Amino acid sequence: MLSRENLHDYQRRAIDFIKEKRRCFLILDMGLGKTASTLSAMADLQDSMMVSRVLVIAPLRVAASVWRQECDKWEHLNHLRVSVCIGTERQRLAALNRSADVYTINRENIPWLVKHYGDKWPFDAVVIDESSSFKSASSGRFKALRKVMPKTNYAVCLTGTPAPNGLLDLWAQVYLIDFGASLGRTMHGYKQRFFESDYMGYKFTPRAGADAQIHAAIAPIALSMQAKDYLQLPERIDLVEAVELPKAAQQIYCEFERDLLASLPSGEEIEAVNAAVLANSLLQMSNGSIYTDERGAWREIHAAKIEALKEIVETNDEPILVAYSYKADIERIRAAFPEATVLDKDPETIARWNRGEIKMLIAYPGSAGHGLNLQDGGALCVWFGLTWSLELYQQFNARLHRQGQMKPVRIVHIIAKDCIDERVMQVLSDKDAQQGHL
Repeated sequence: MLSRENLHDYQRRAIDFIKEKRRCFLILDMGLGKTASTLSAMADLQDSMMVSRVLVIAPLRVAASVWRQECDKWEHLNHLRVSVCIGTERQRLAALNRSADVYTINRENIPWLVKHYGDKWPFDAVVIDESSSFKSASSGRFKALRKVMPKTNYAVCLTGTPAPNGLLDLWAQVYLIDFGASLGRTMHGYKQRFFESDYMGYKFTPRAGADAQIHAAIAPIALSMQAKDYLQLPERIDLVEAVELPKAAQQIYCEFERDLLASLPSGEEIEAVNAAVLANSLLQMSNGSIYTDERGAWREIHAAKIEALKEIVETNDEPILVAYSYKADIERIRAAFPEATVLDKDPETIARWNRGEIKMLIAYPGSAGHGLNLQDGGALCVWFGLTWSLELYQQFNARLHRQGQMKPVRIVHIIAKDCIDERVMQVLSDKDAQQGHL
């Protein structure tokens, strides 16, 4: 378990900023430990009796597990009681009625939550994880949240991509922090002050110098840190995005693992004739699908990893190299991300990636593990499906983490909890450790 001494200097800076400013905007790249920093600040404020109940608003999967898991990692956060307020209305109400220090809820349920409490808003600190999902001033979630934010003593907006579609995205997020003190009390006033509109009033472009003026206006409440400025050692950052299988999918997985035989919702039966086939099939199921015959037909079991990949794309406005394991994986990824490009034998595909023209490049480690220079195109790699091969694993990661790379490389592993993925990660780690002693 990590201790407070393991916090980095940039994390301590974020902690102090939250406590000093009370209401702030943290613009932090992935890998800078924003969850641990925010929880540390909230724990300190609770210890000093400045805060009693913390509400964390996050994407569904993050609200369901990430914040509670982070408390389990750190000794100084282990005492925090986290109540996860997701699911049916009955489940959400039960979670809200539990005695806890931190309450997590998915952003889609904010209108319901505000209506439920009415004038009796009980949270004196609100954390909005991935606040860019509140960028629309016309959305129901923003309109609901703006009613209760003045009742909070501490507010933190967290994001790595504050303006994914341009500077217009900033107003709503900043308003939730300071109620218009920085960028004006209305979206209309913000547009008039900093933007030019077209003849019809539909398209807005920043006035000359508006970018600098906007950043100067929010500077007192904003702390911005980029990975390239702080993650110098190690140059490669390994991250795990843990996902939980839906209950029905987990039942099928456990049945198949136990009996080597399982029935799918479609009525089809799948069978593993030996341990090797079983291990391969369990990897498929961890990714979200299973082959049902030798001709390549497959059925989707769950979409947990697809949803996790969507969140990574949403929160990281940079090119992403995605490793897949099975043809079913690539079909599902392409269906979810039609703009994605598959790495093929055409040299122009690699050239386009290195020119920054491809936002998501999907590649199979077995064919992209050696000899390809992809470091100019990006610095973020996501393992959608894992491999048992340490060589393929290391070589694929080395497509980005190699001579000529100008940014810290982040390797994100999407891992299905309580599944064979965890065993594969352990095996790769053990092999790497053994190889390091050769």
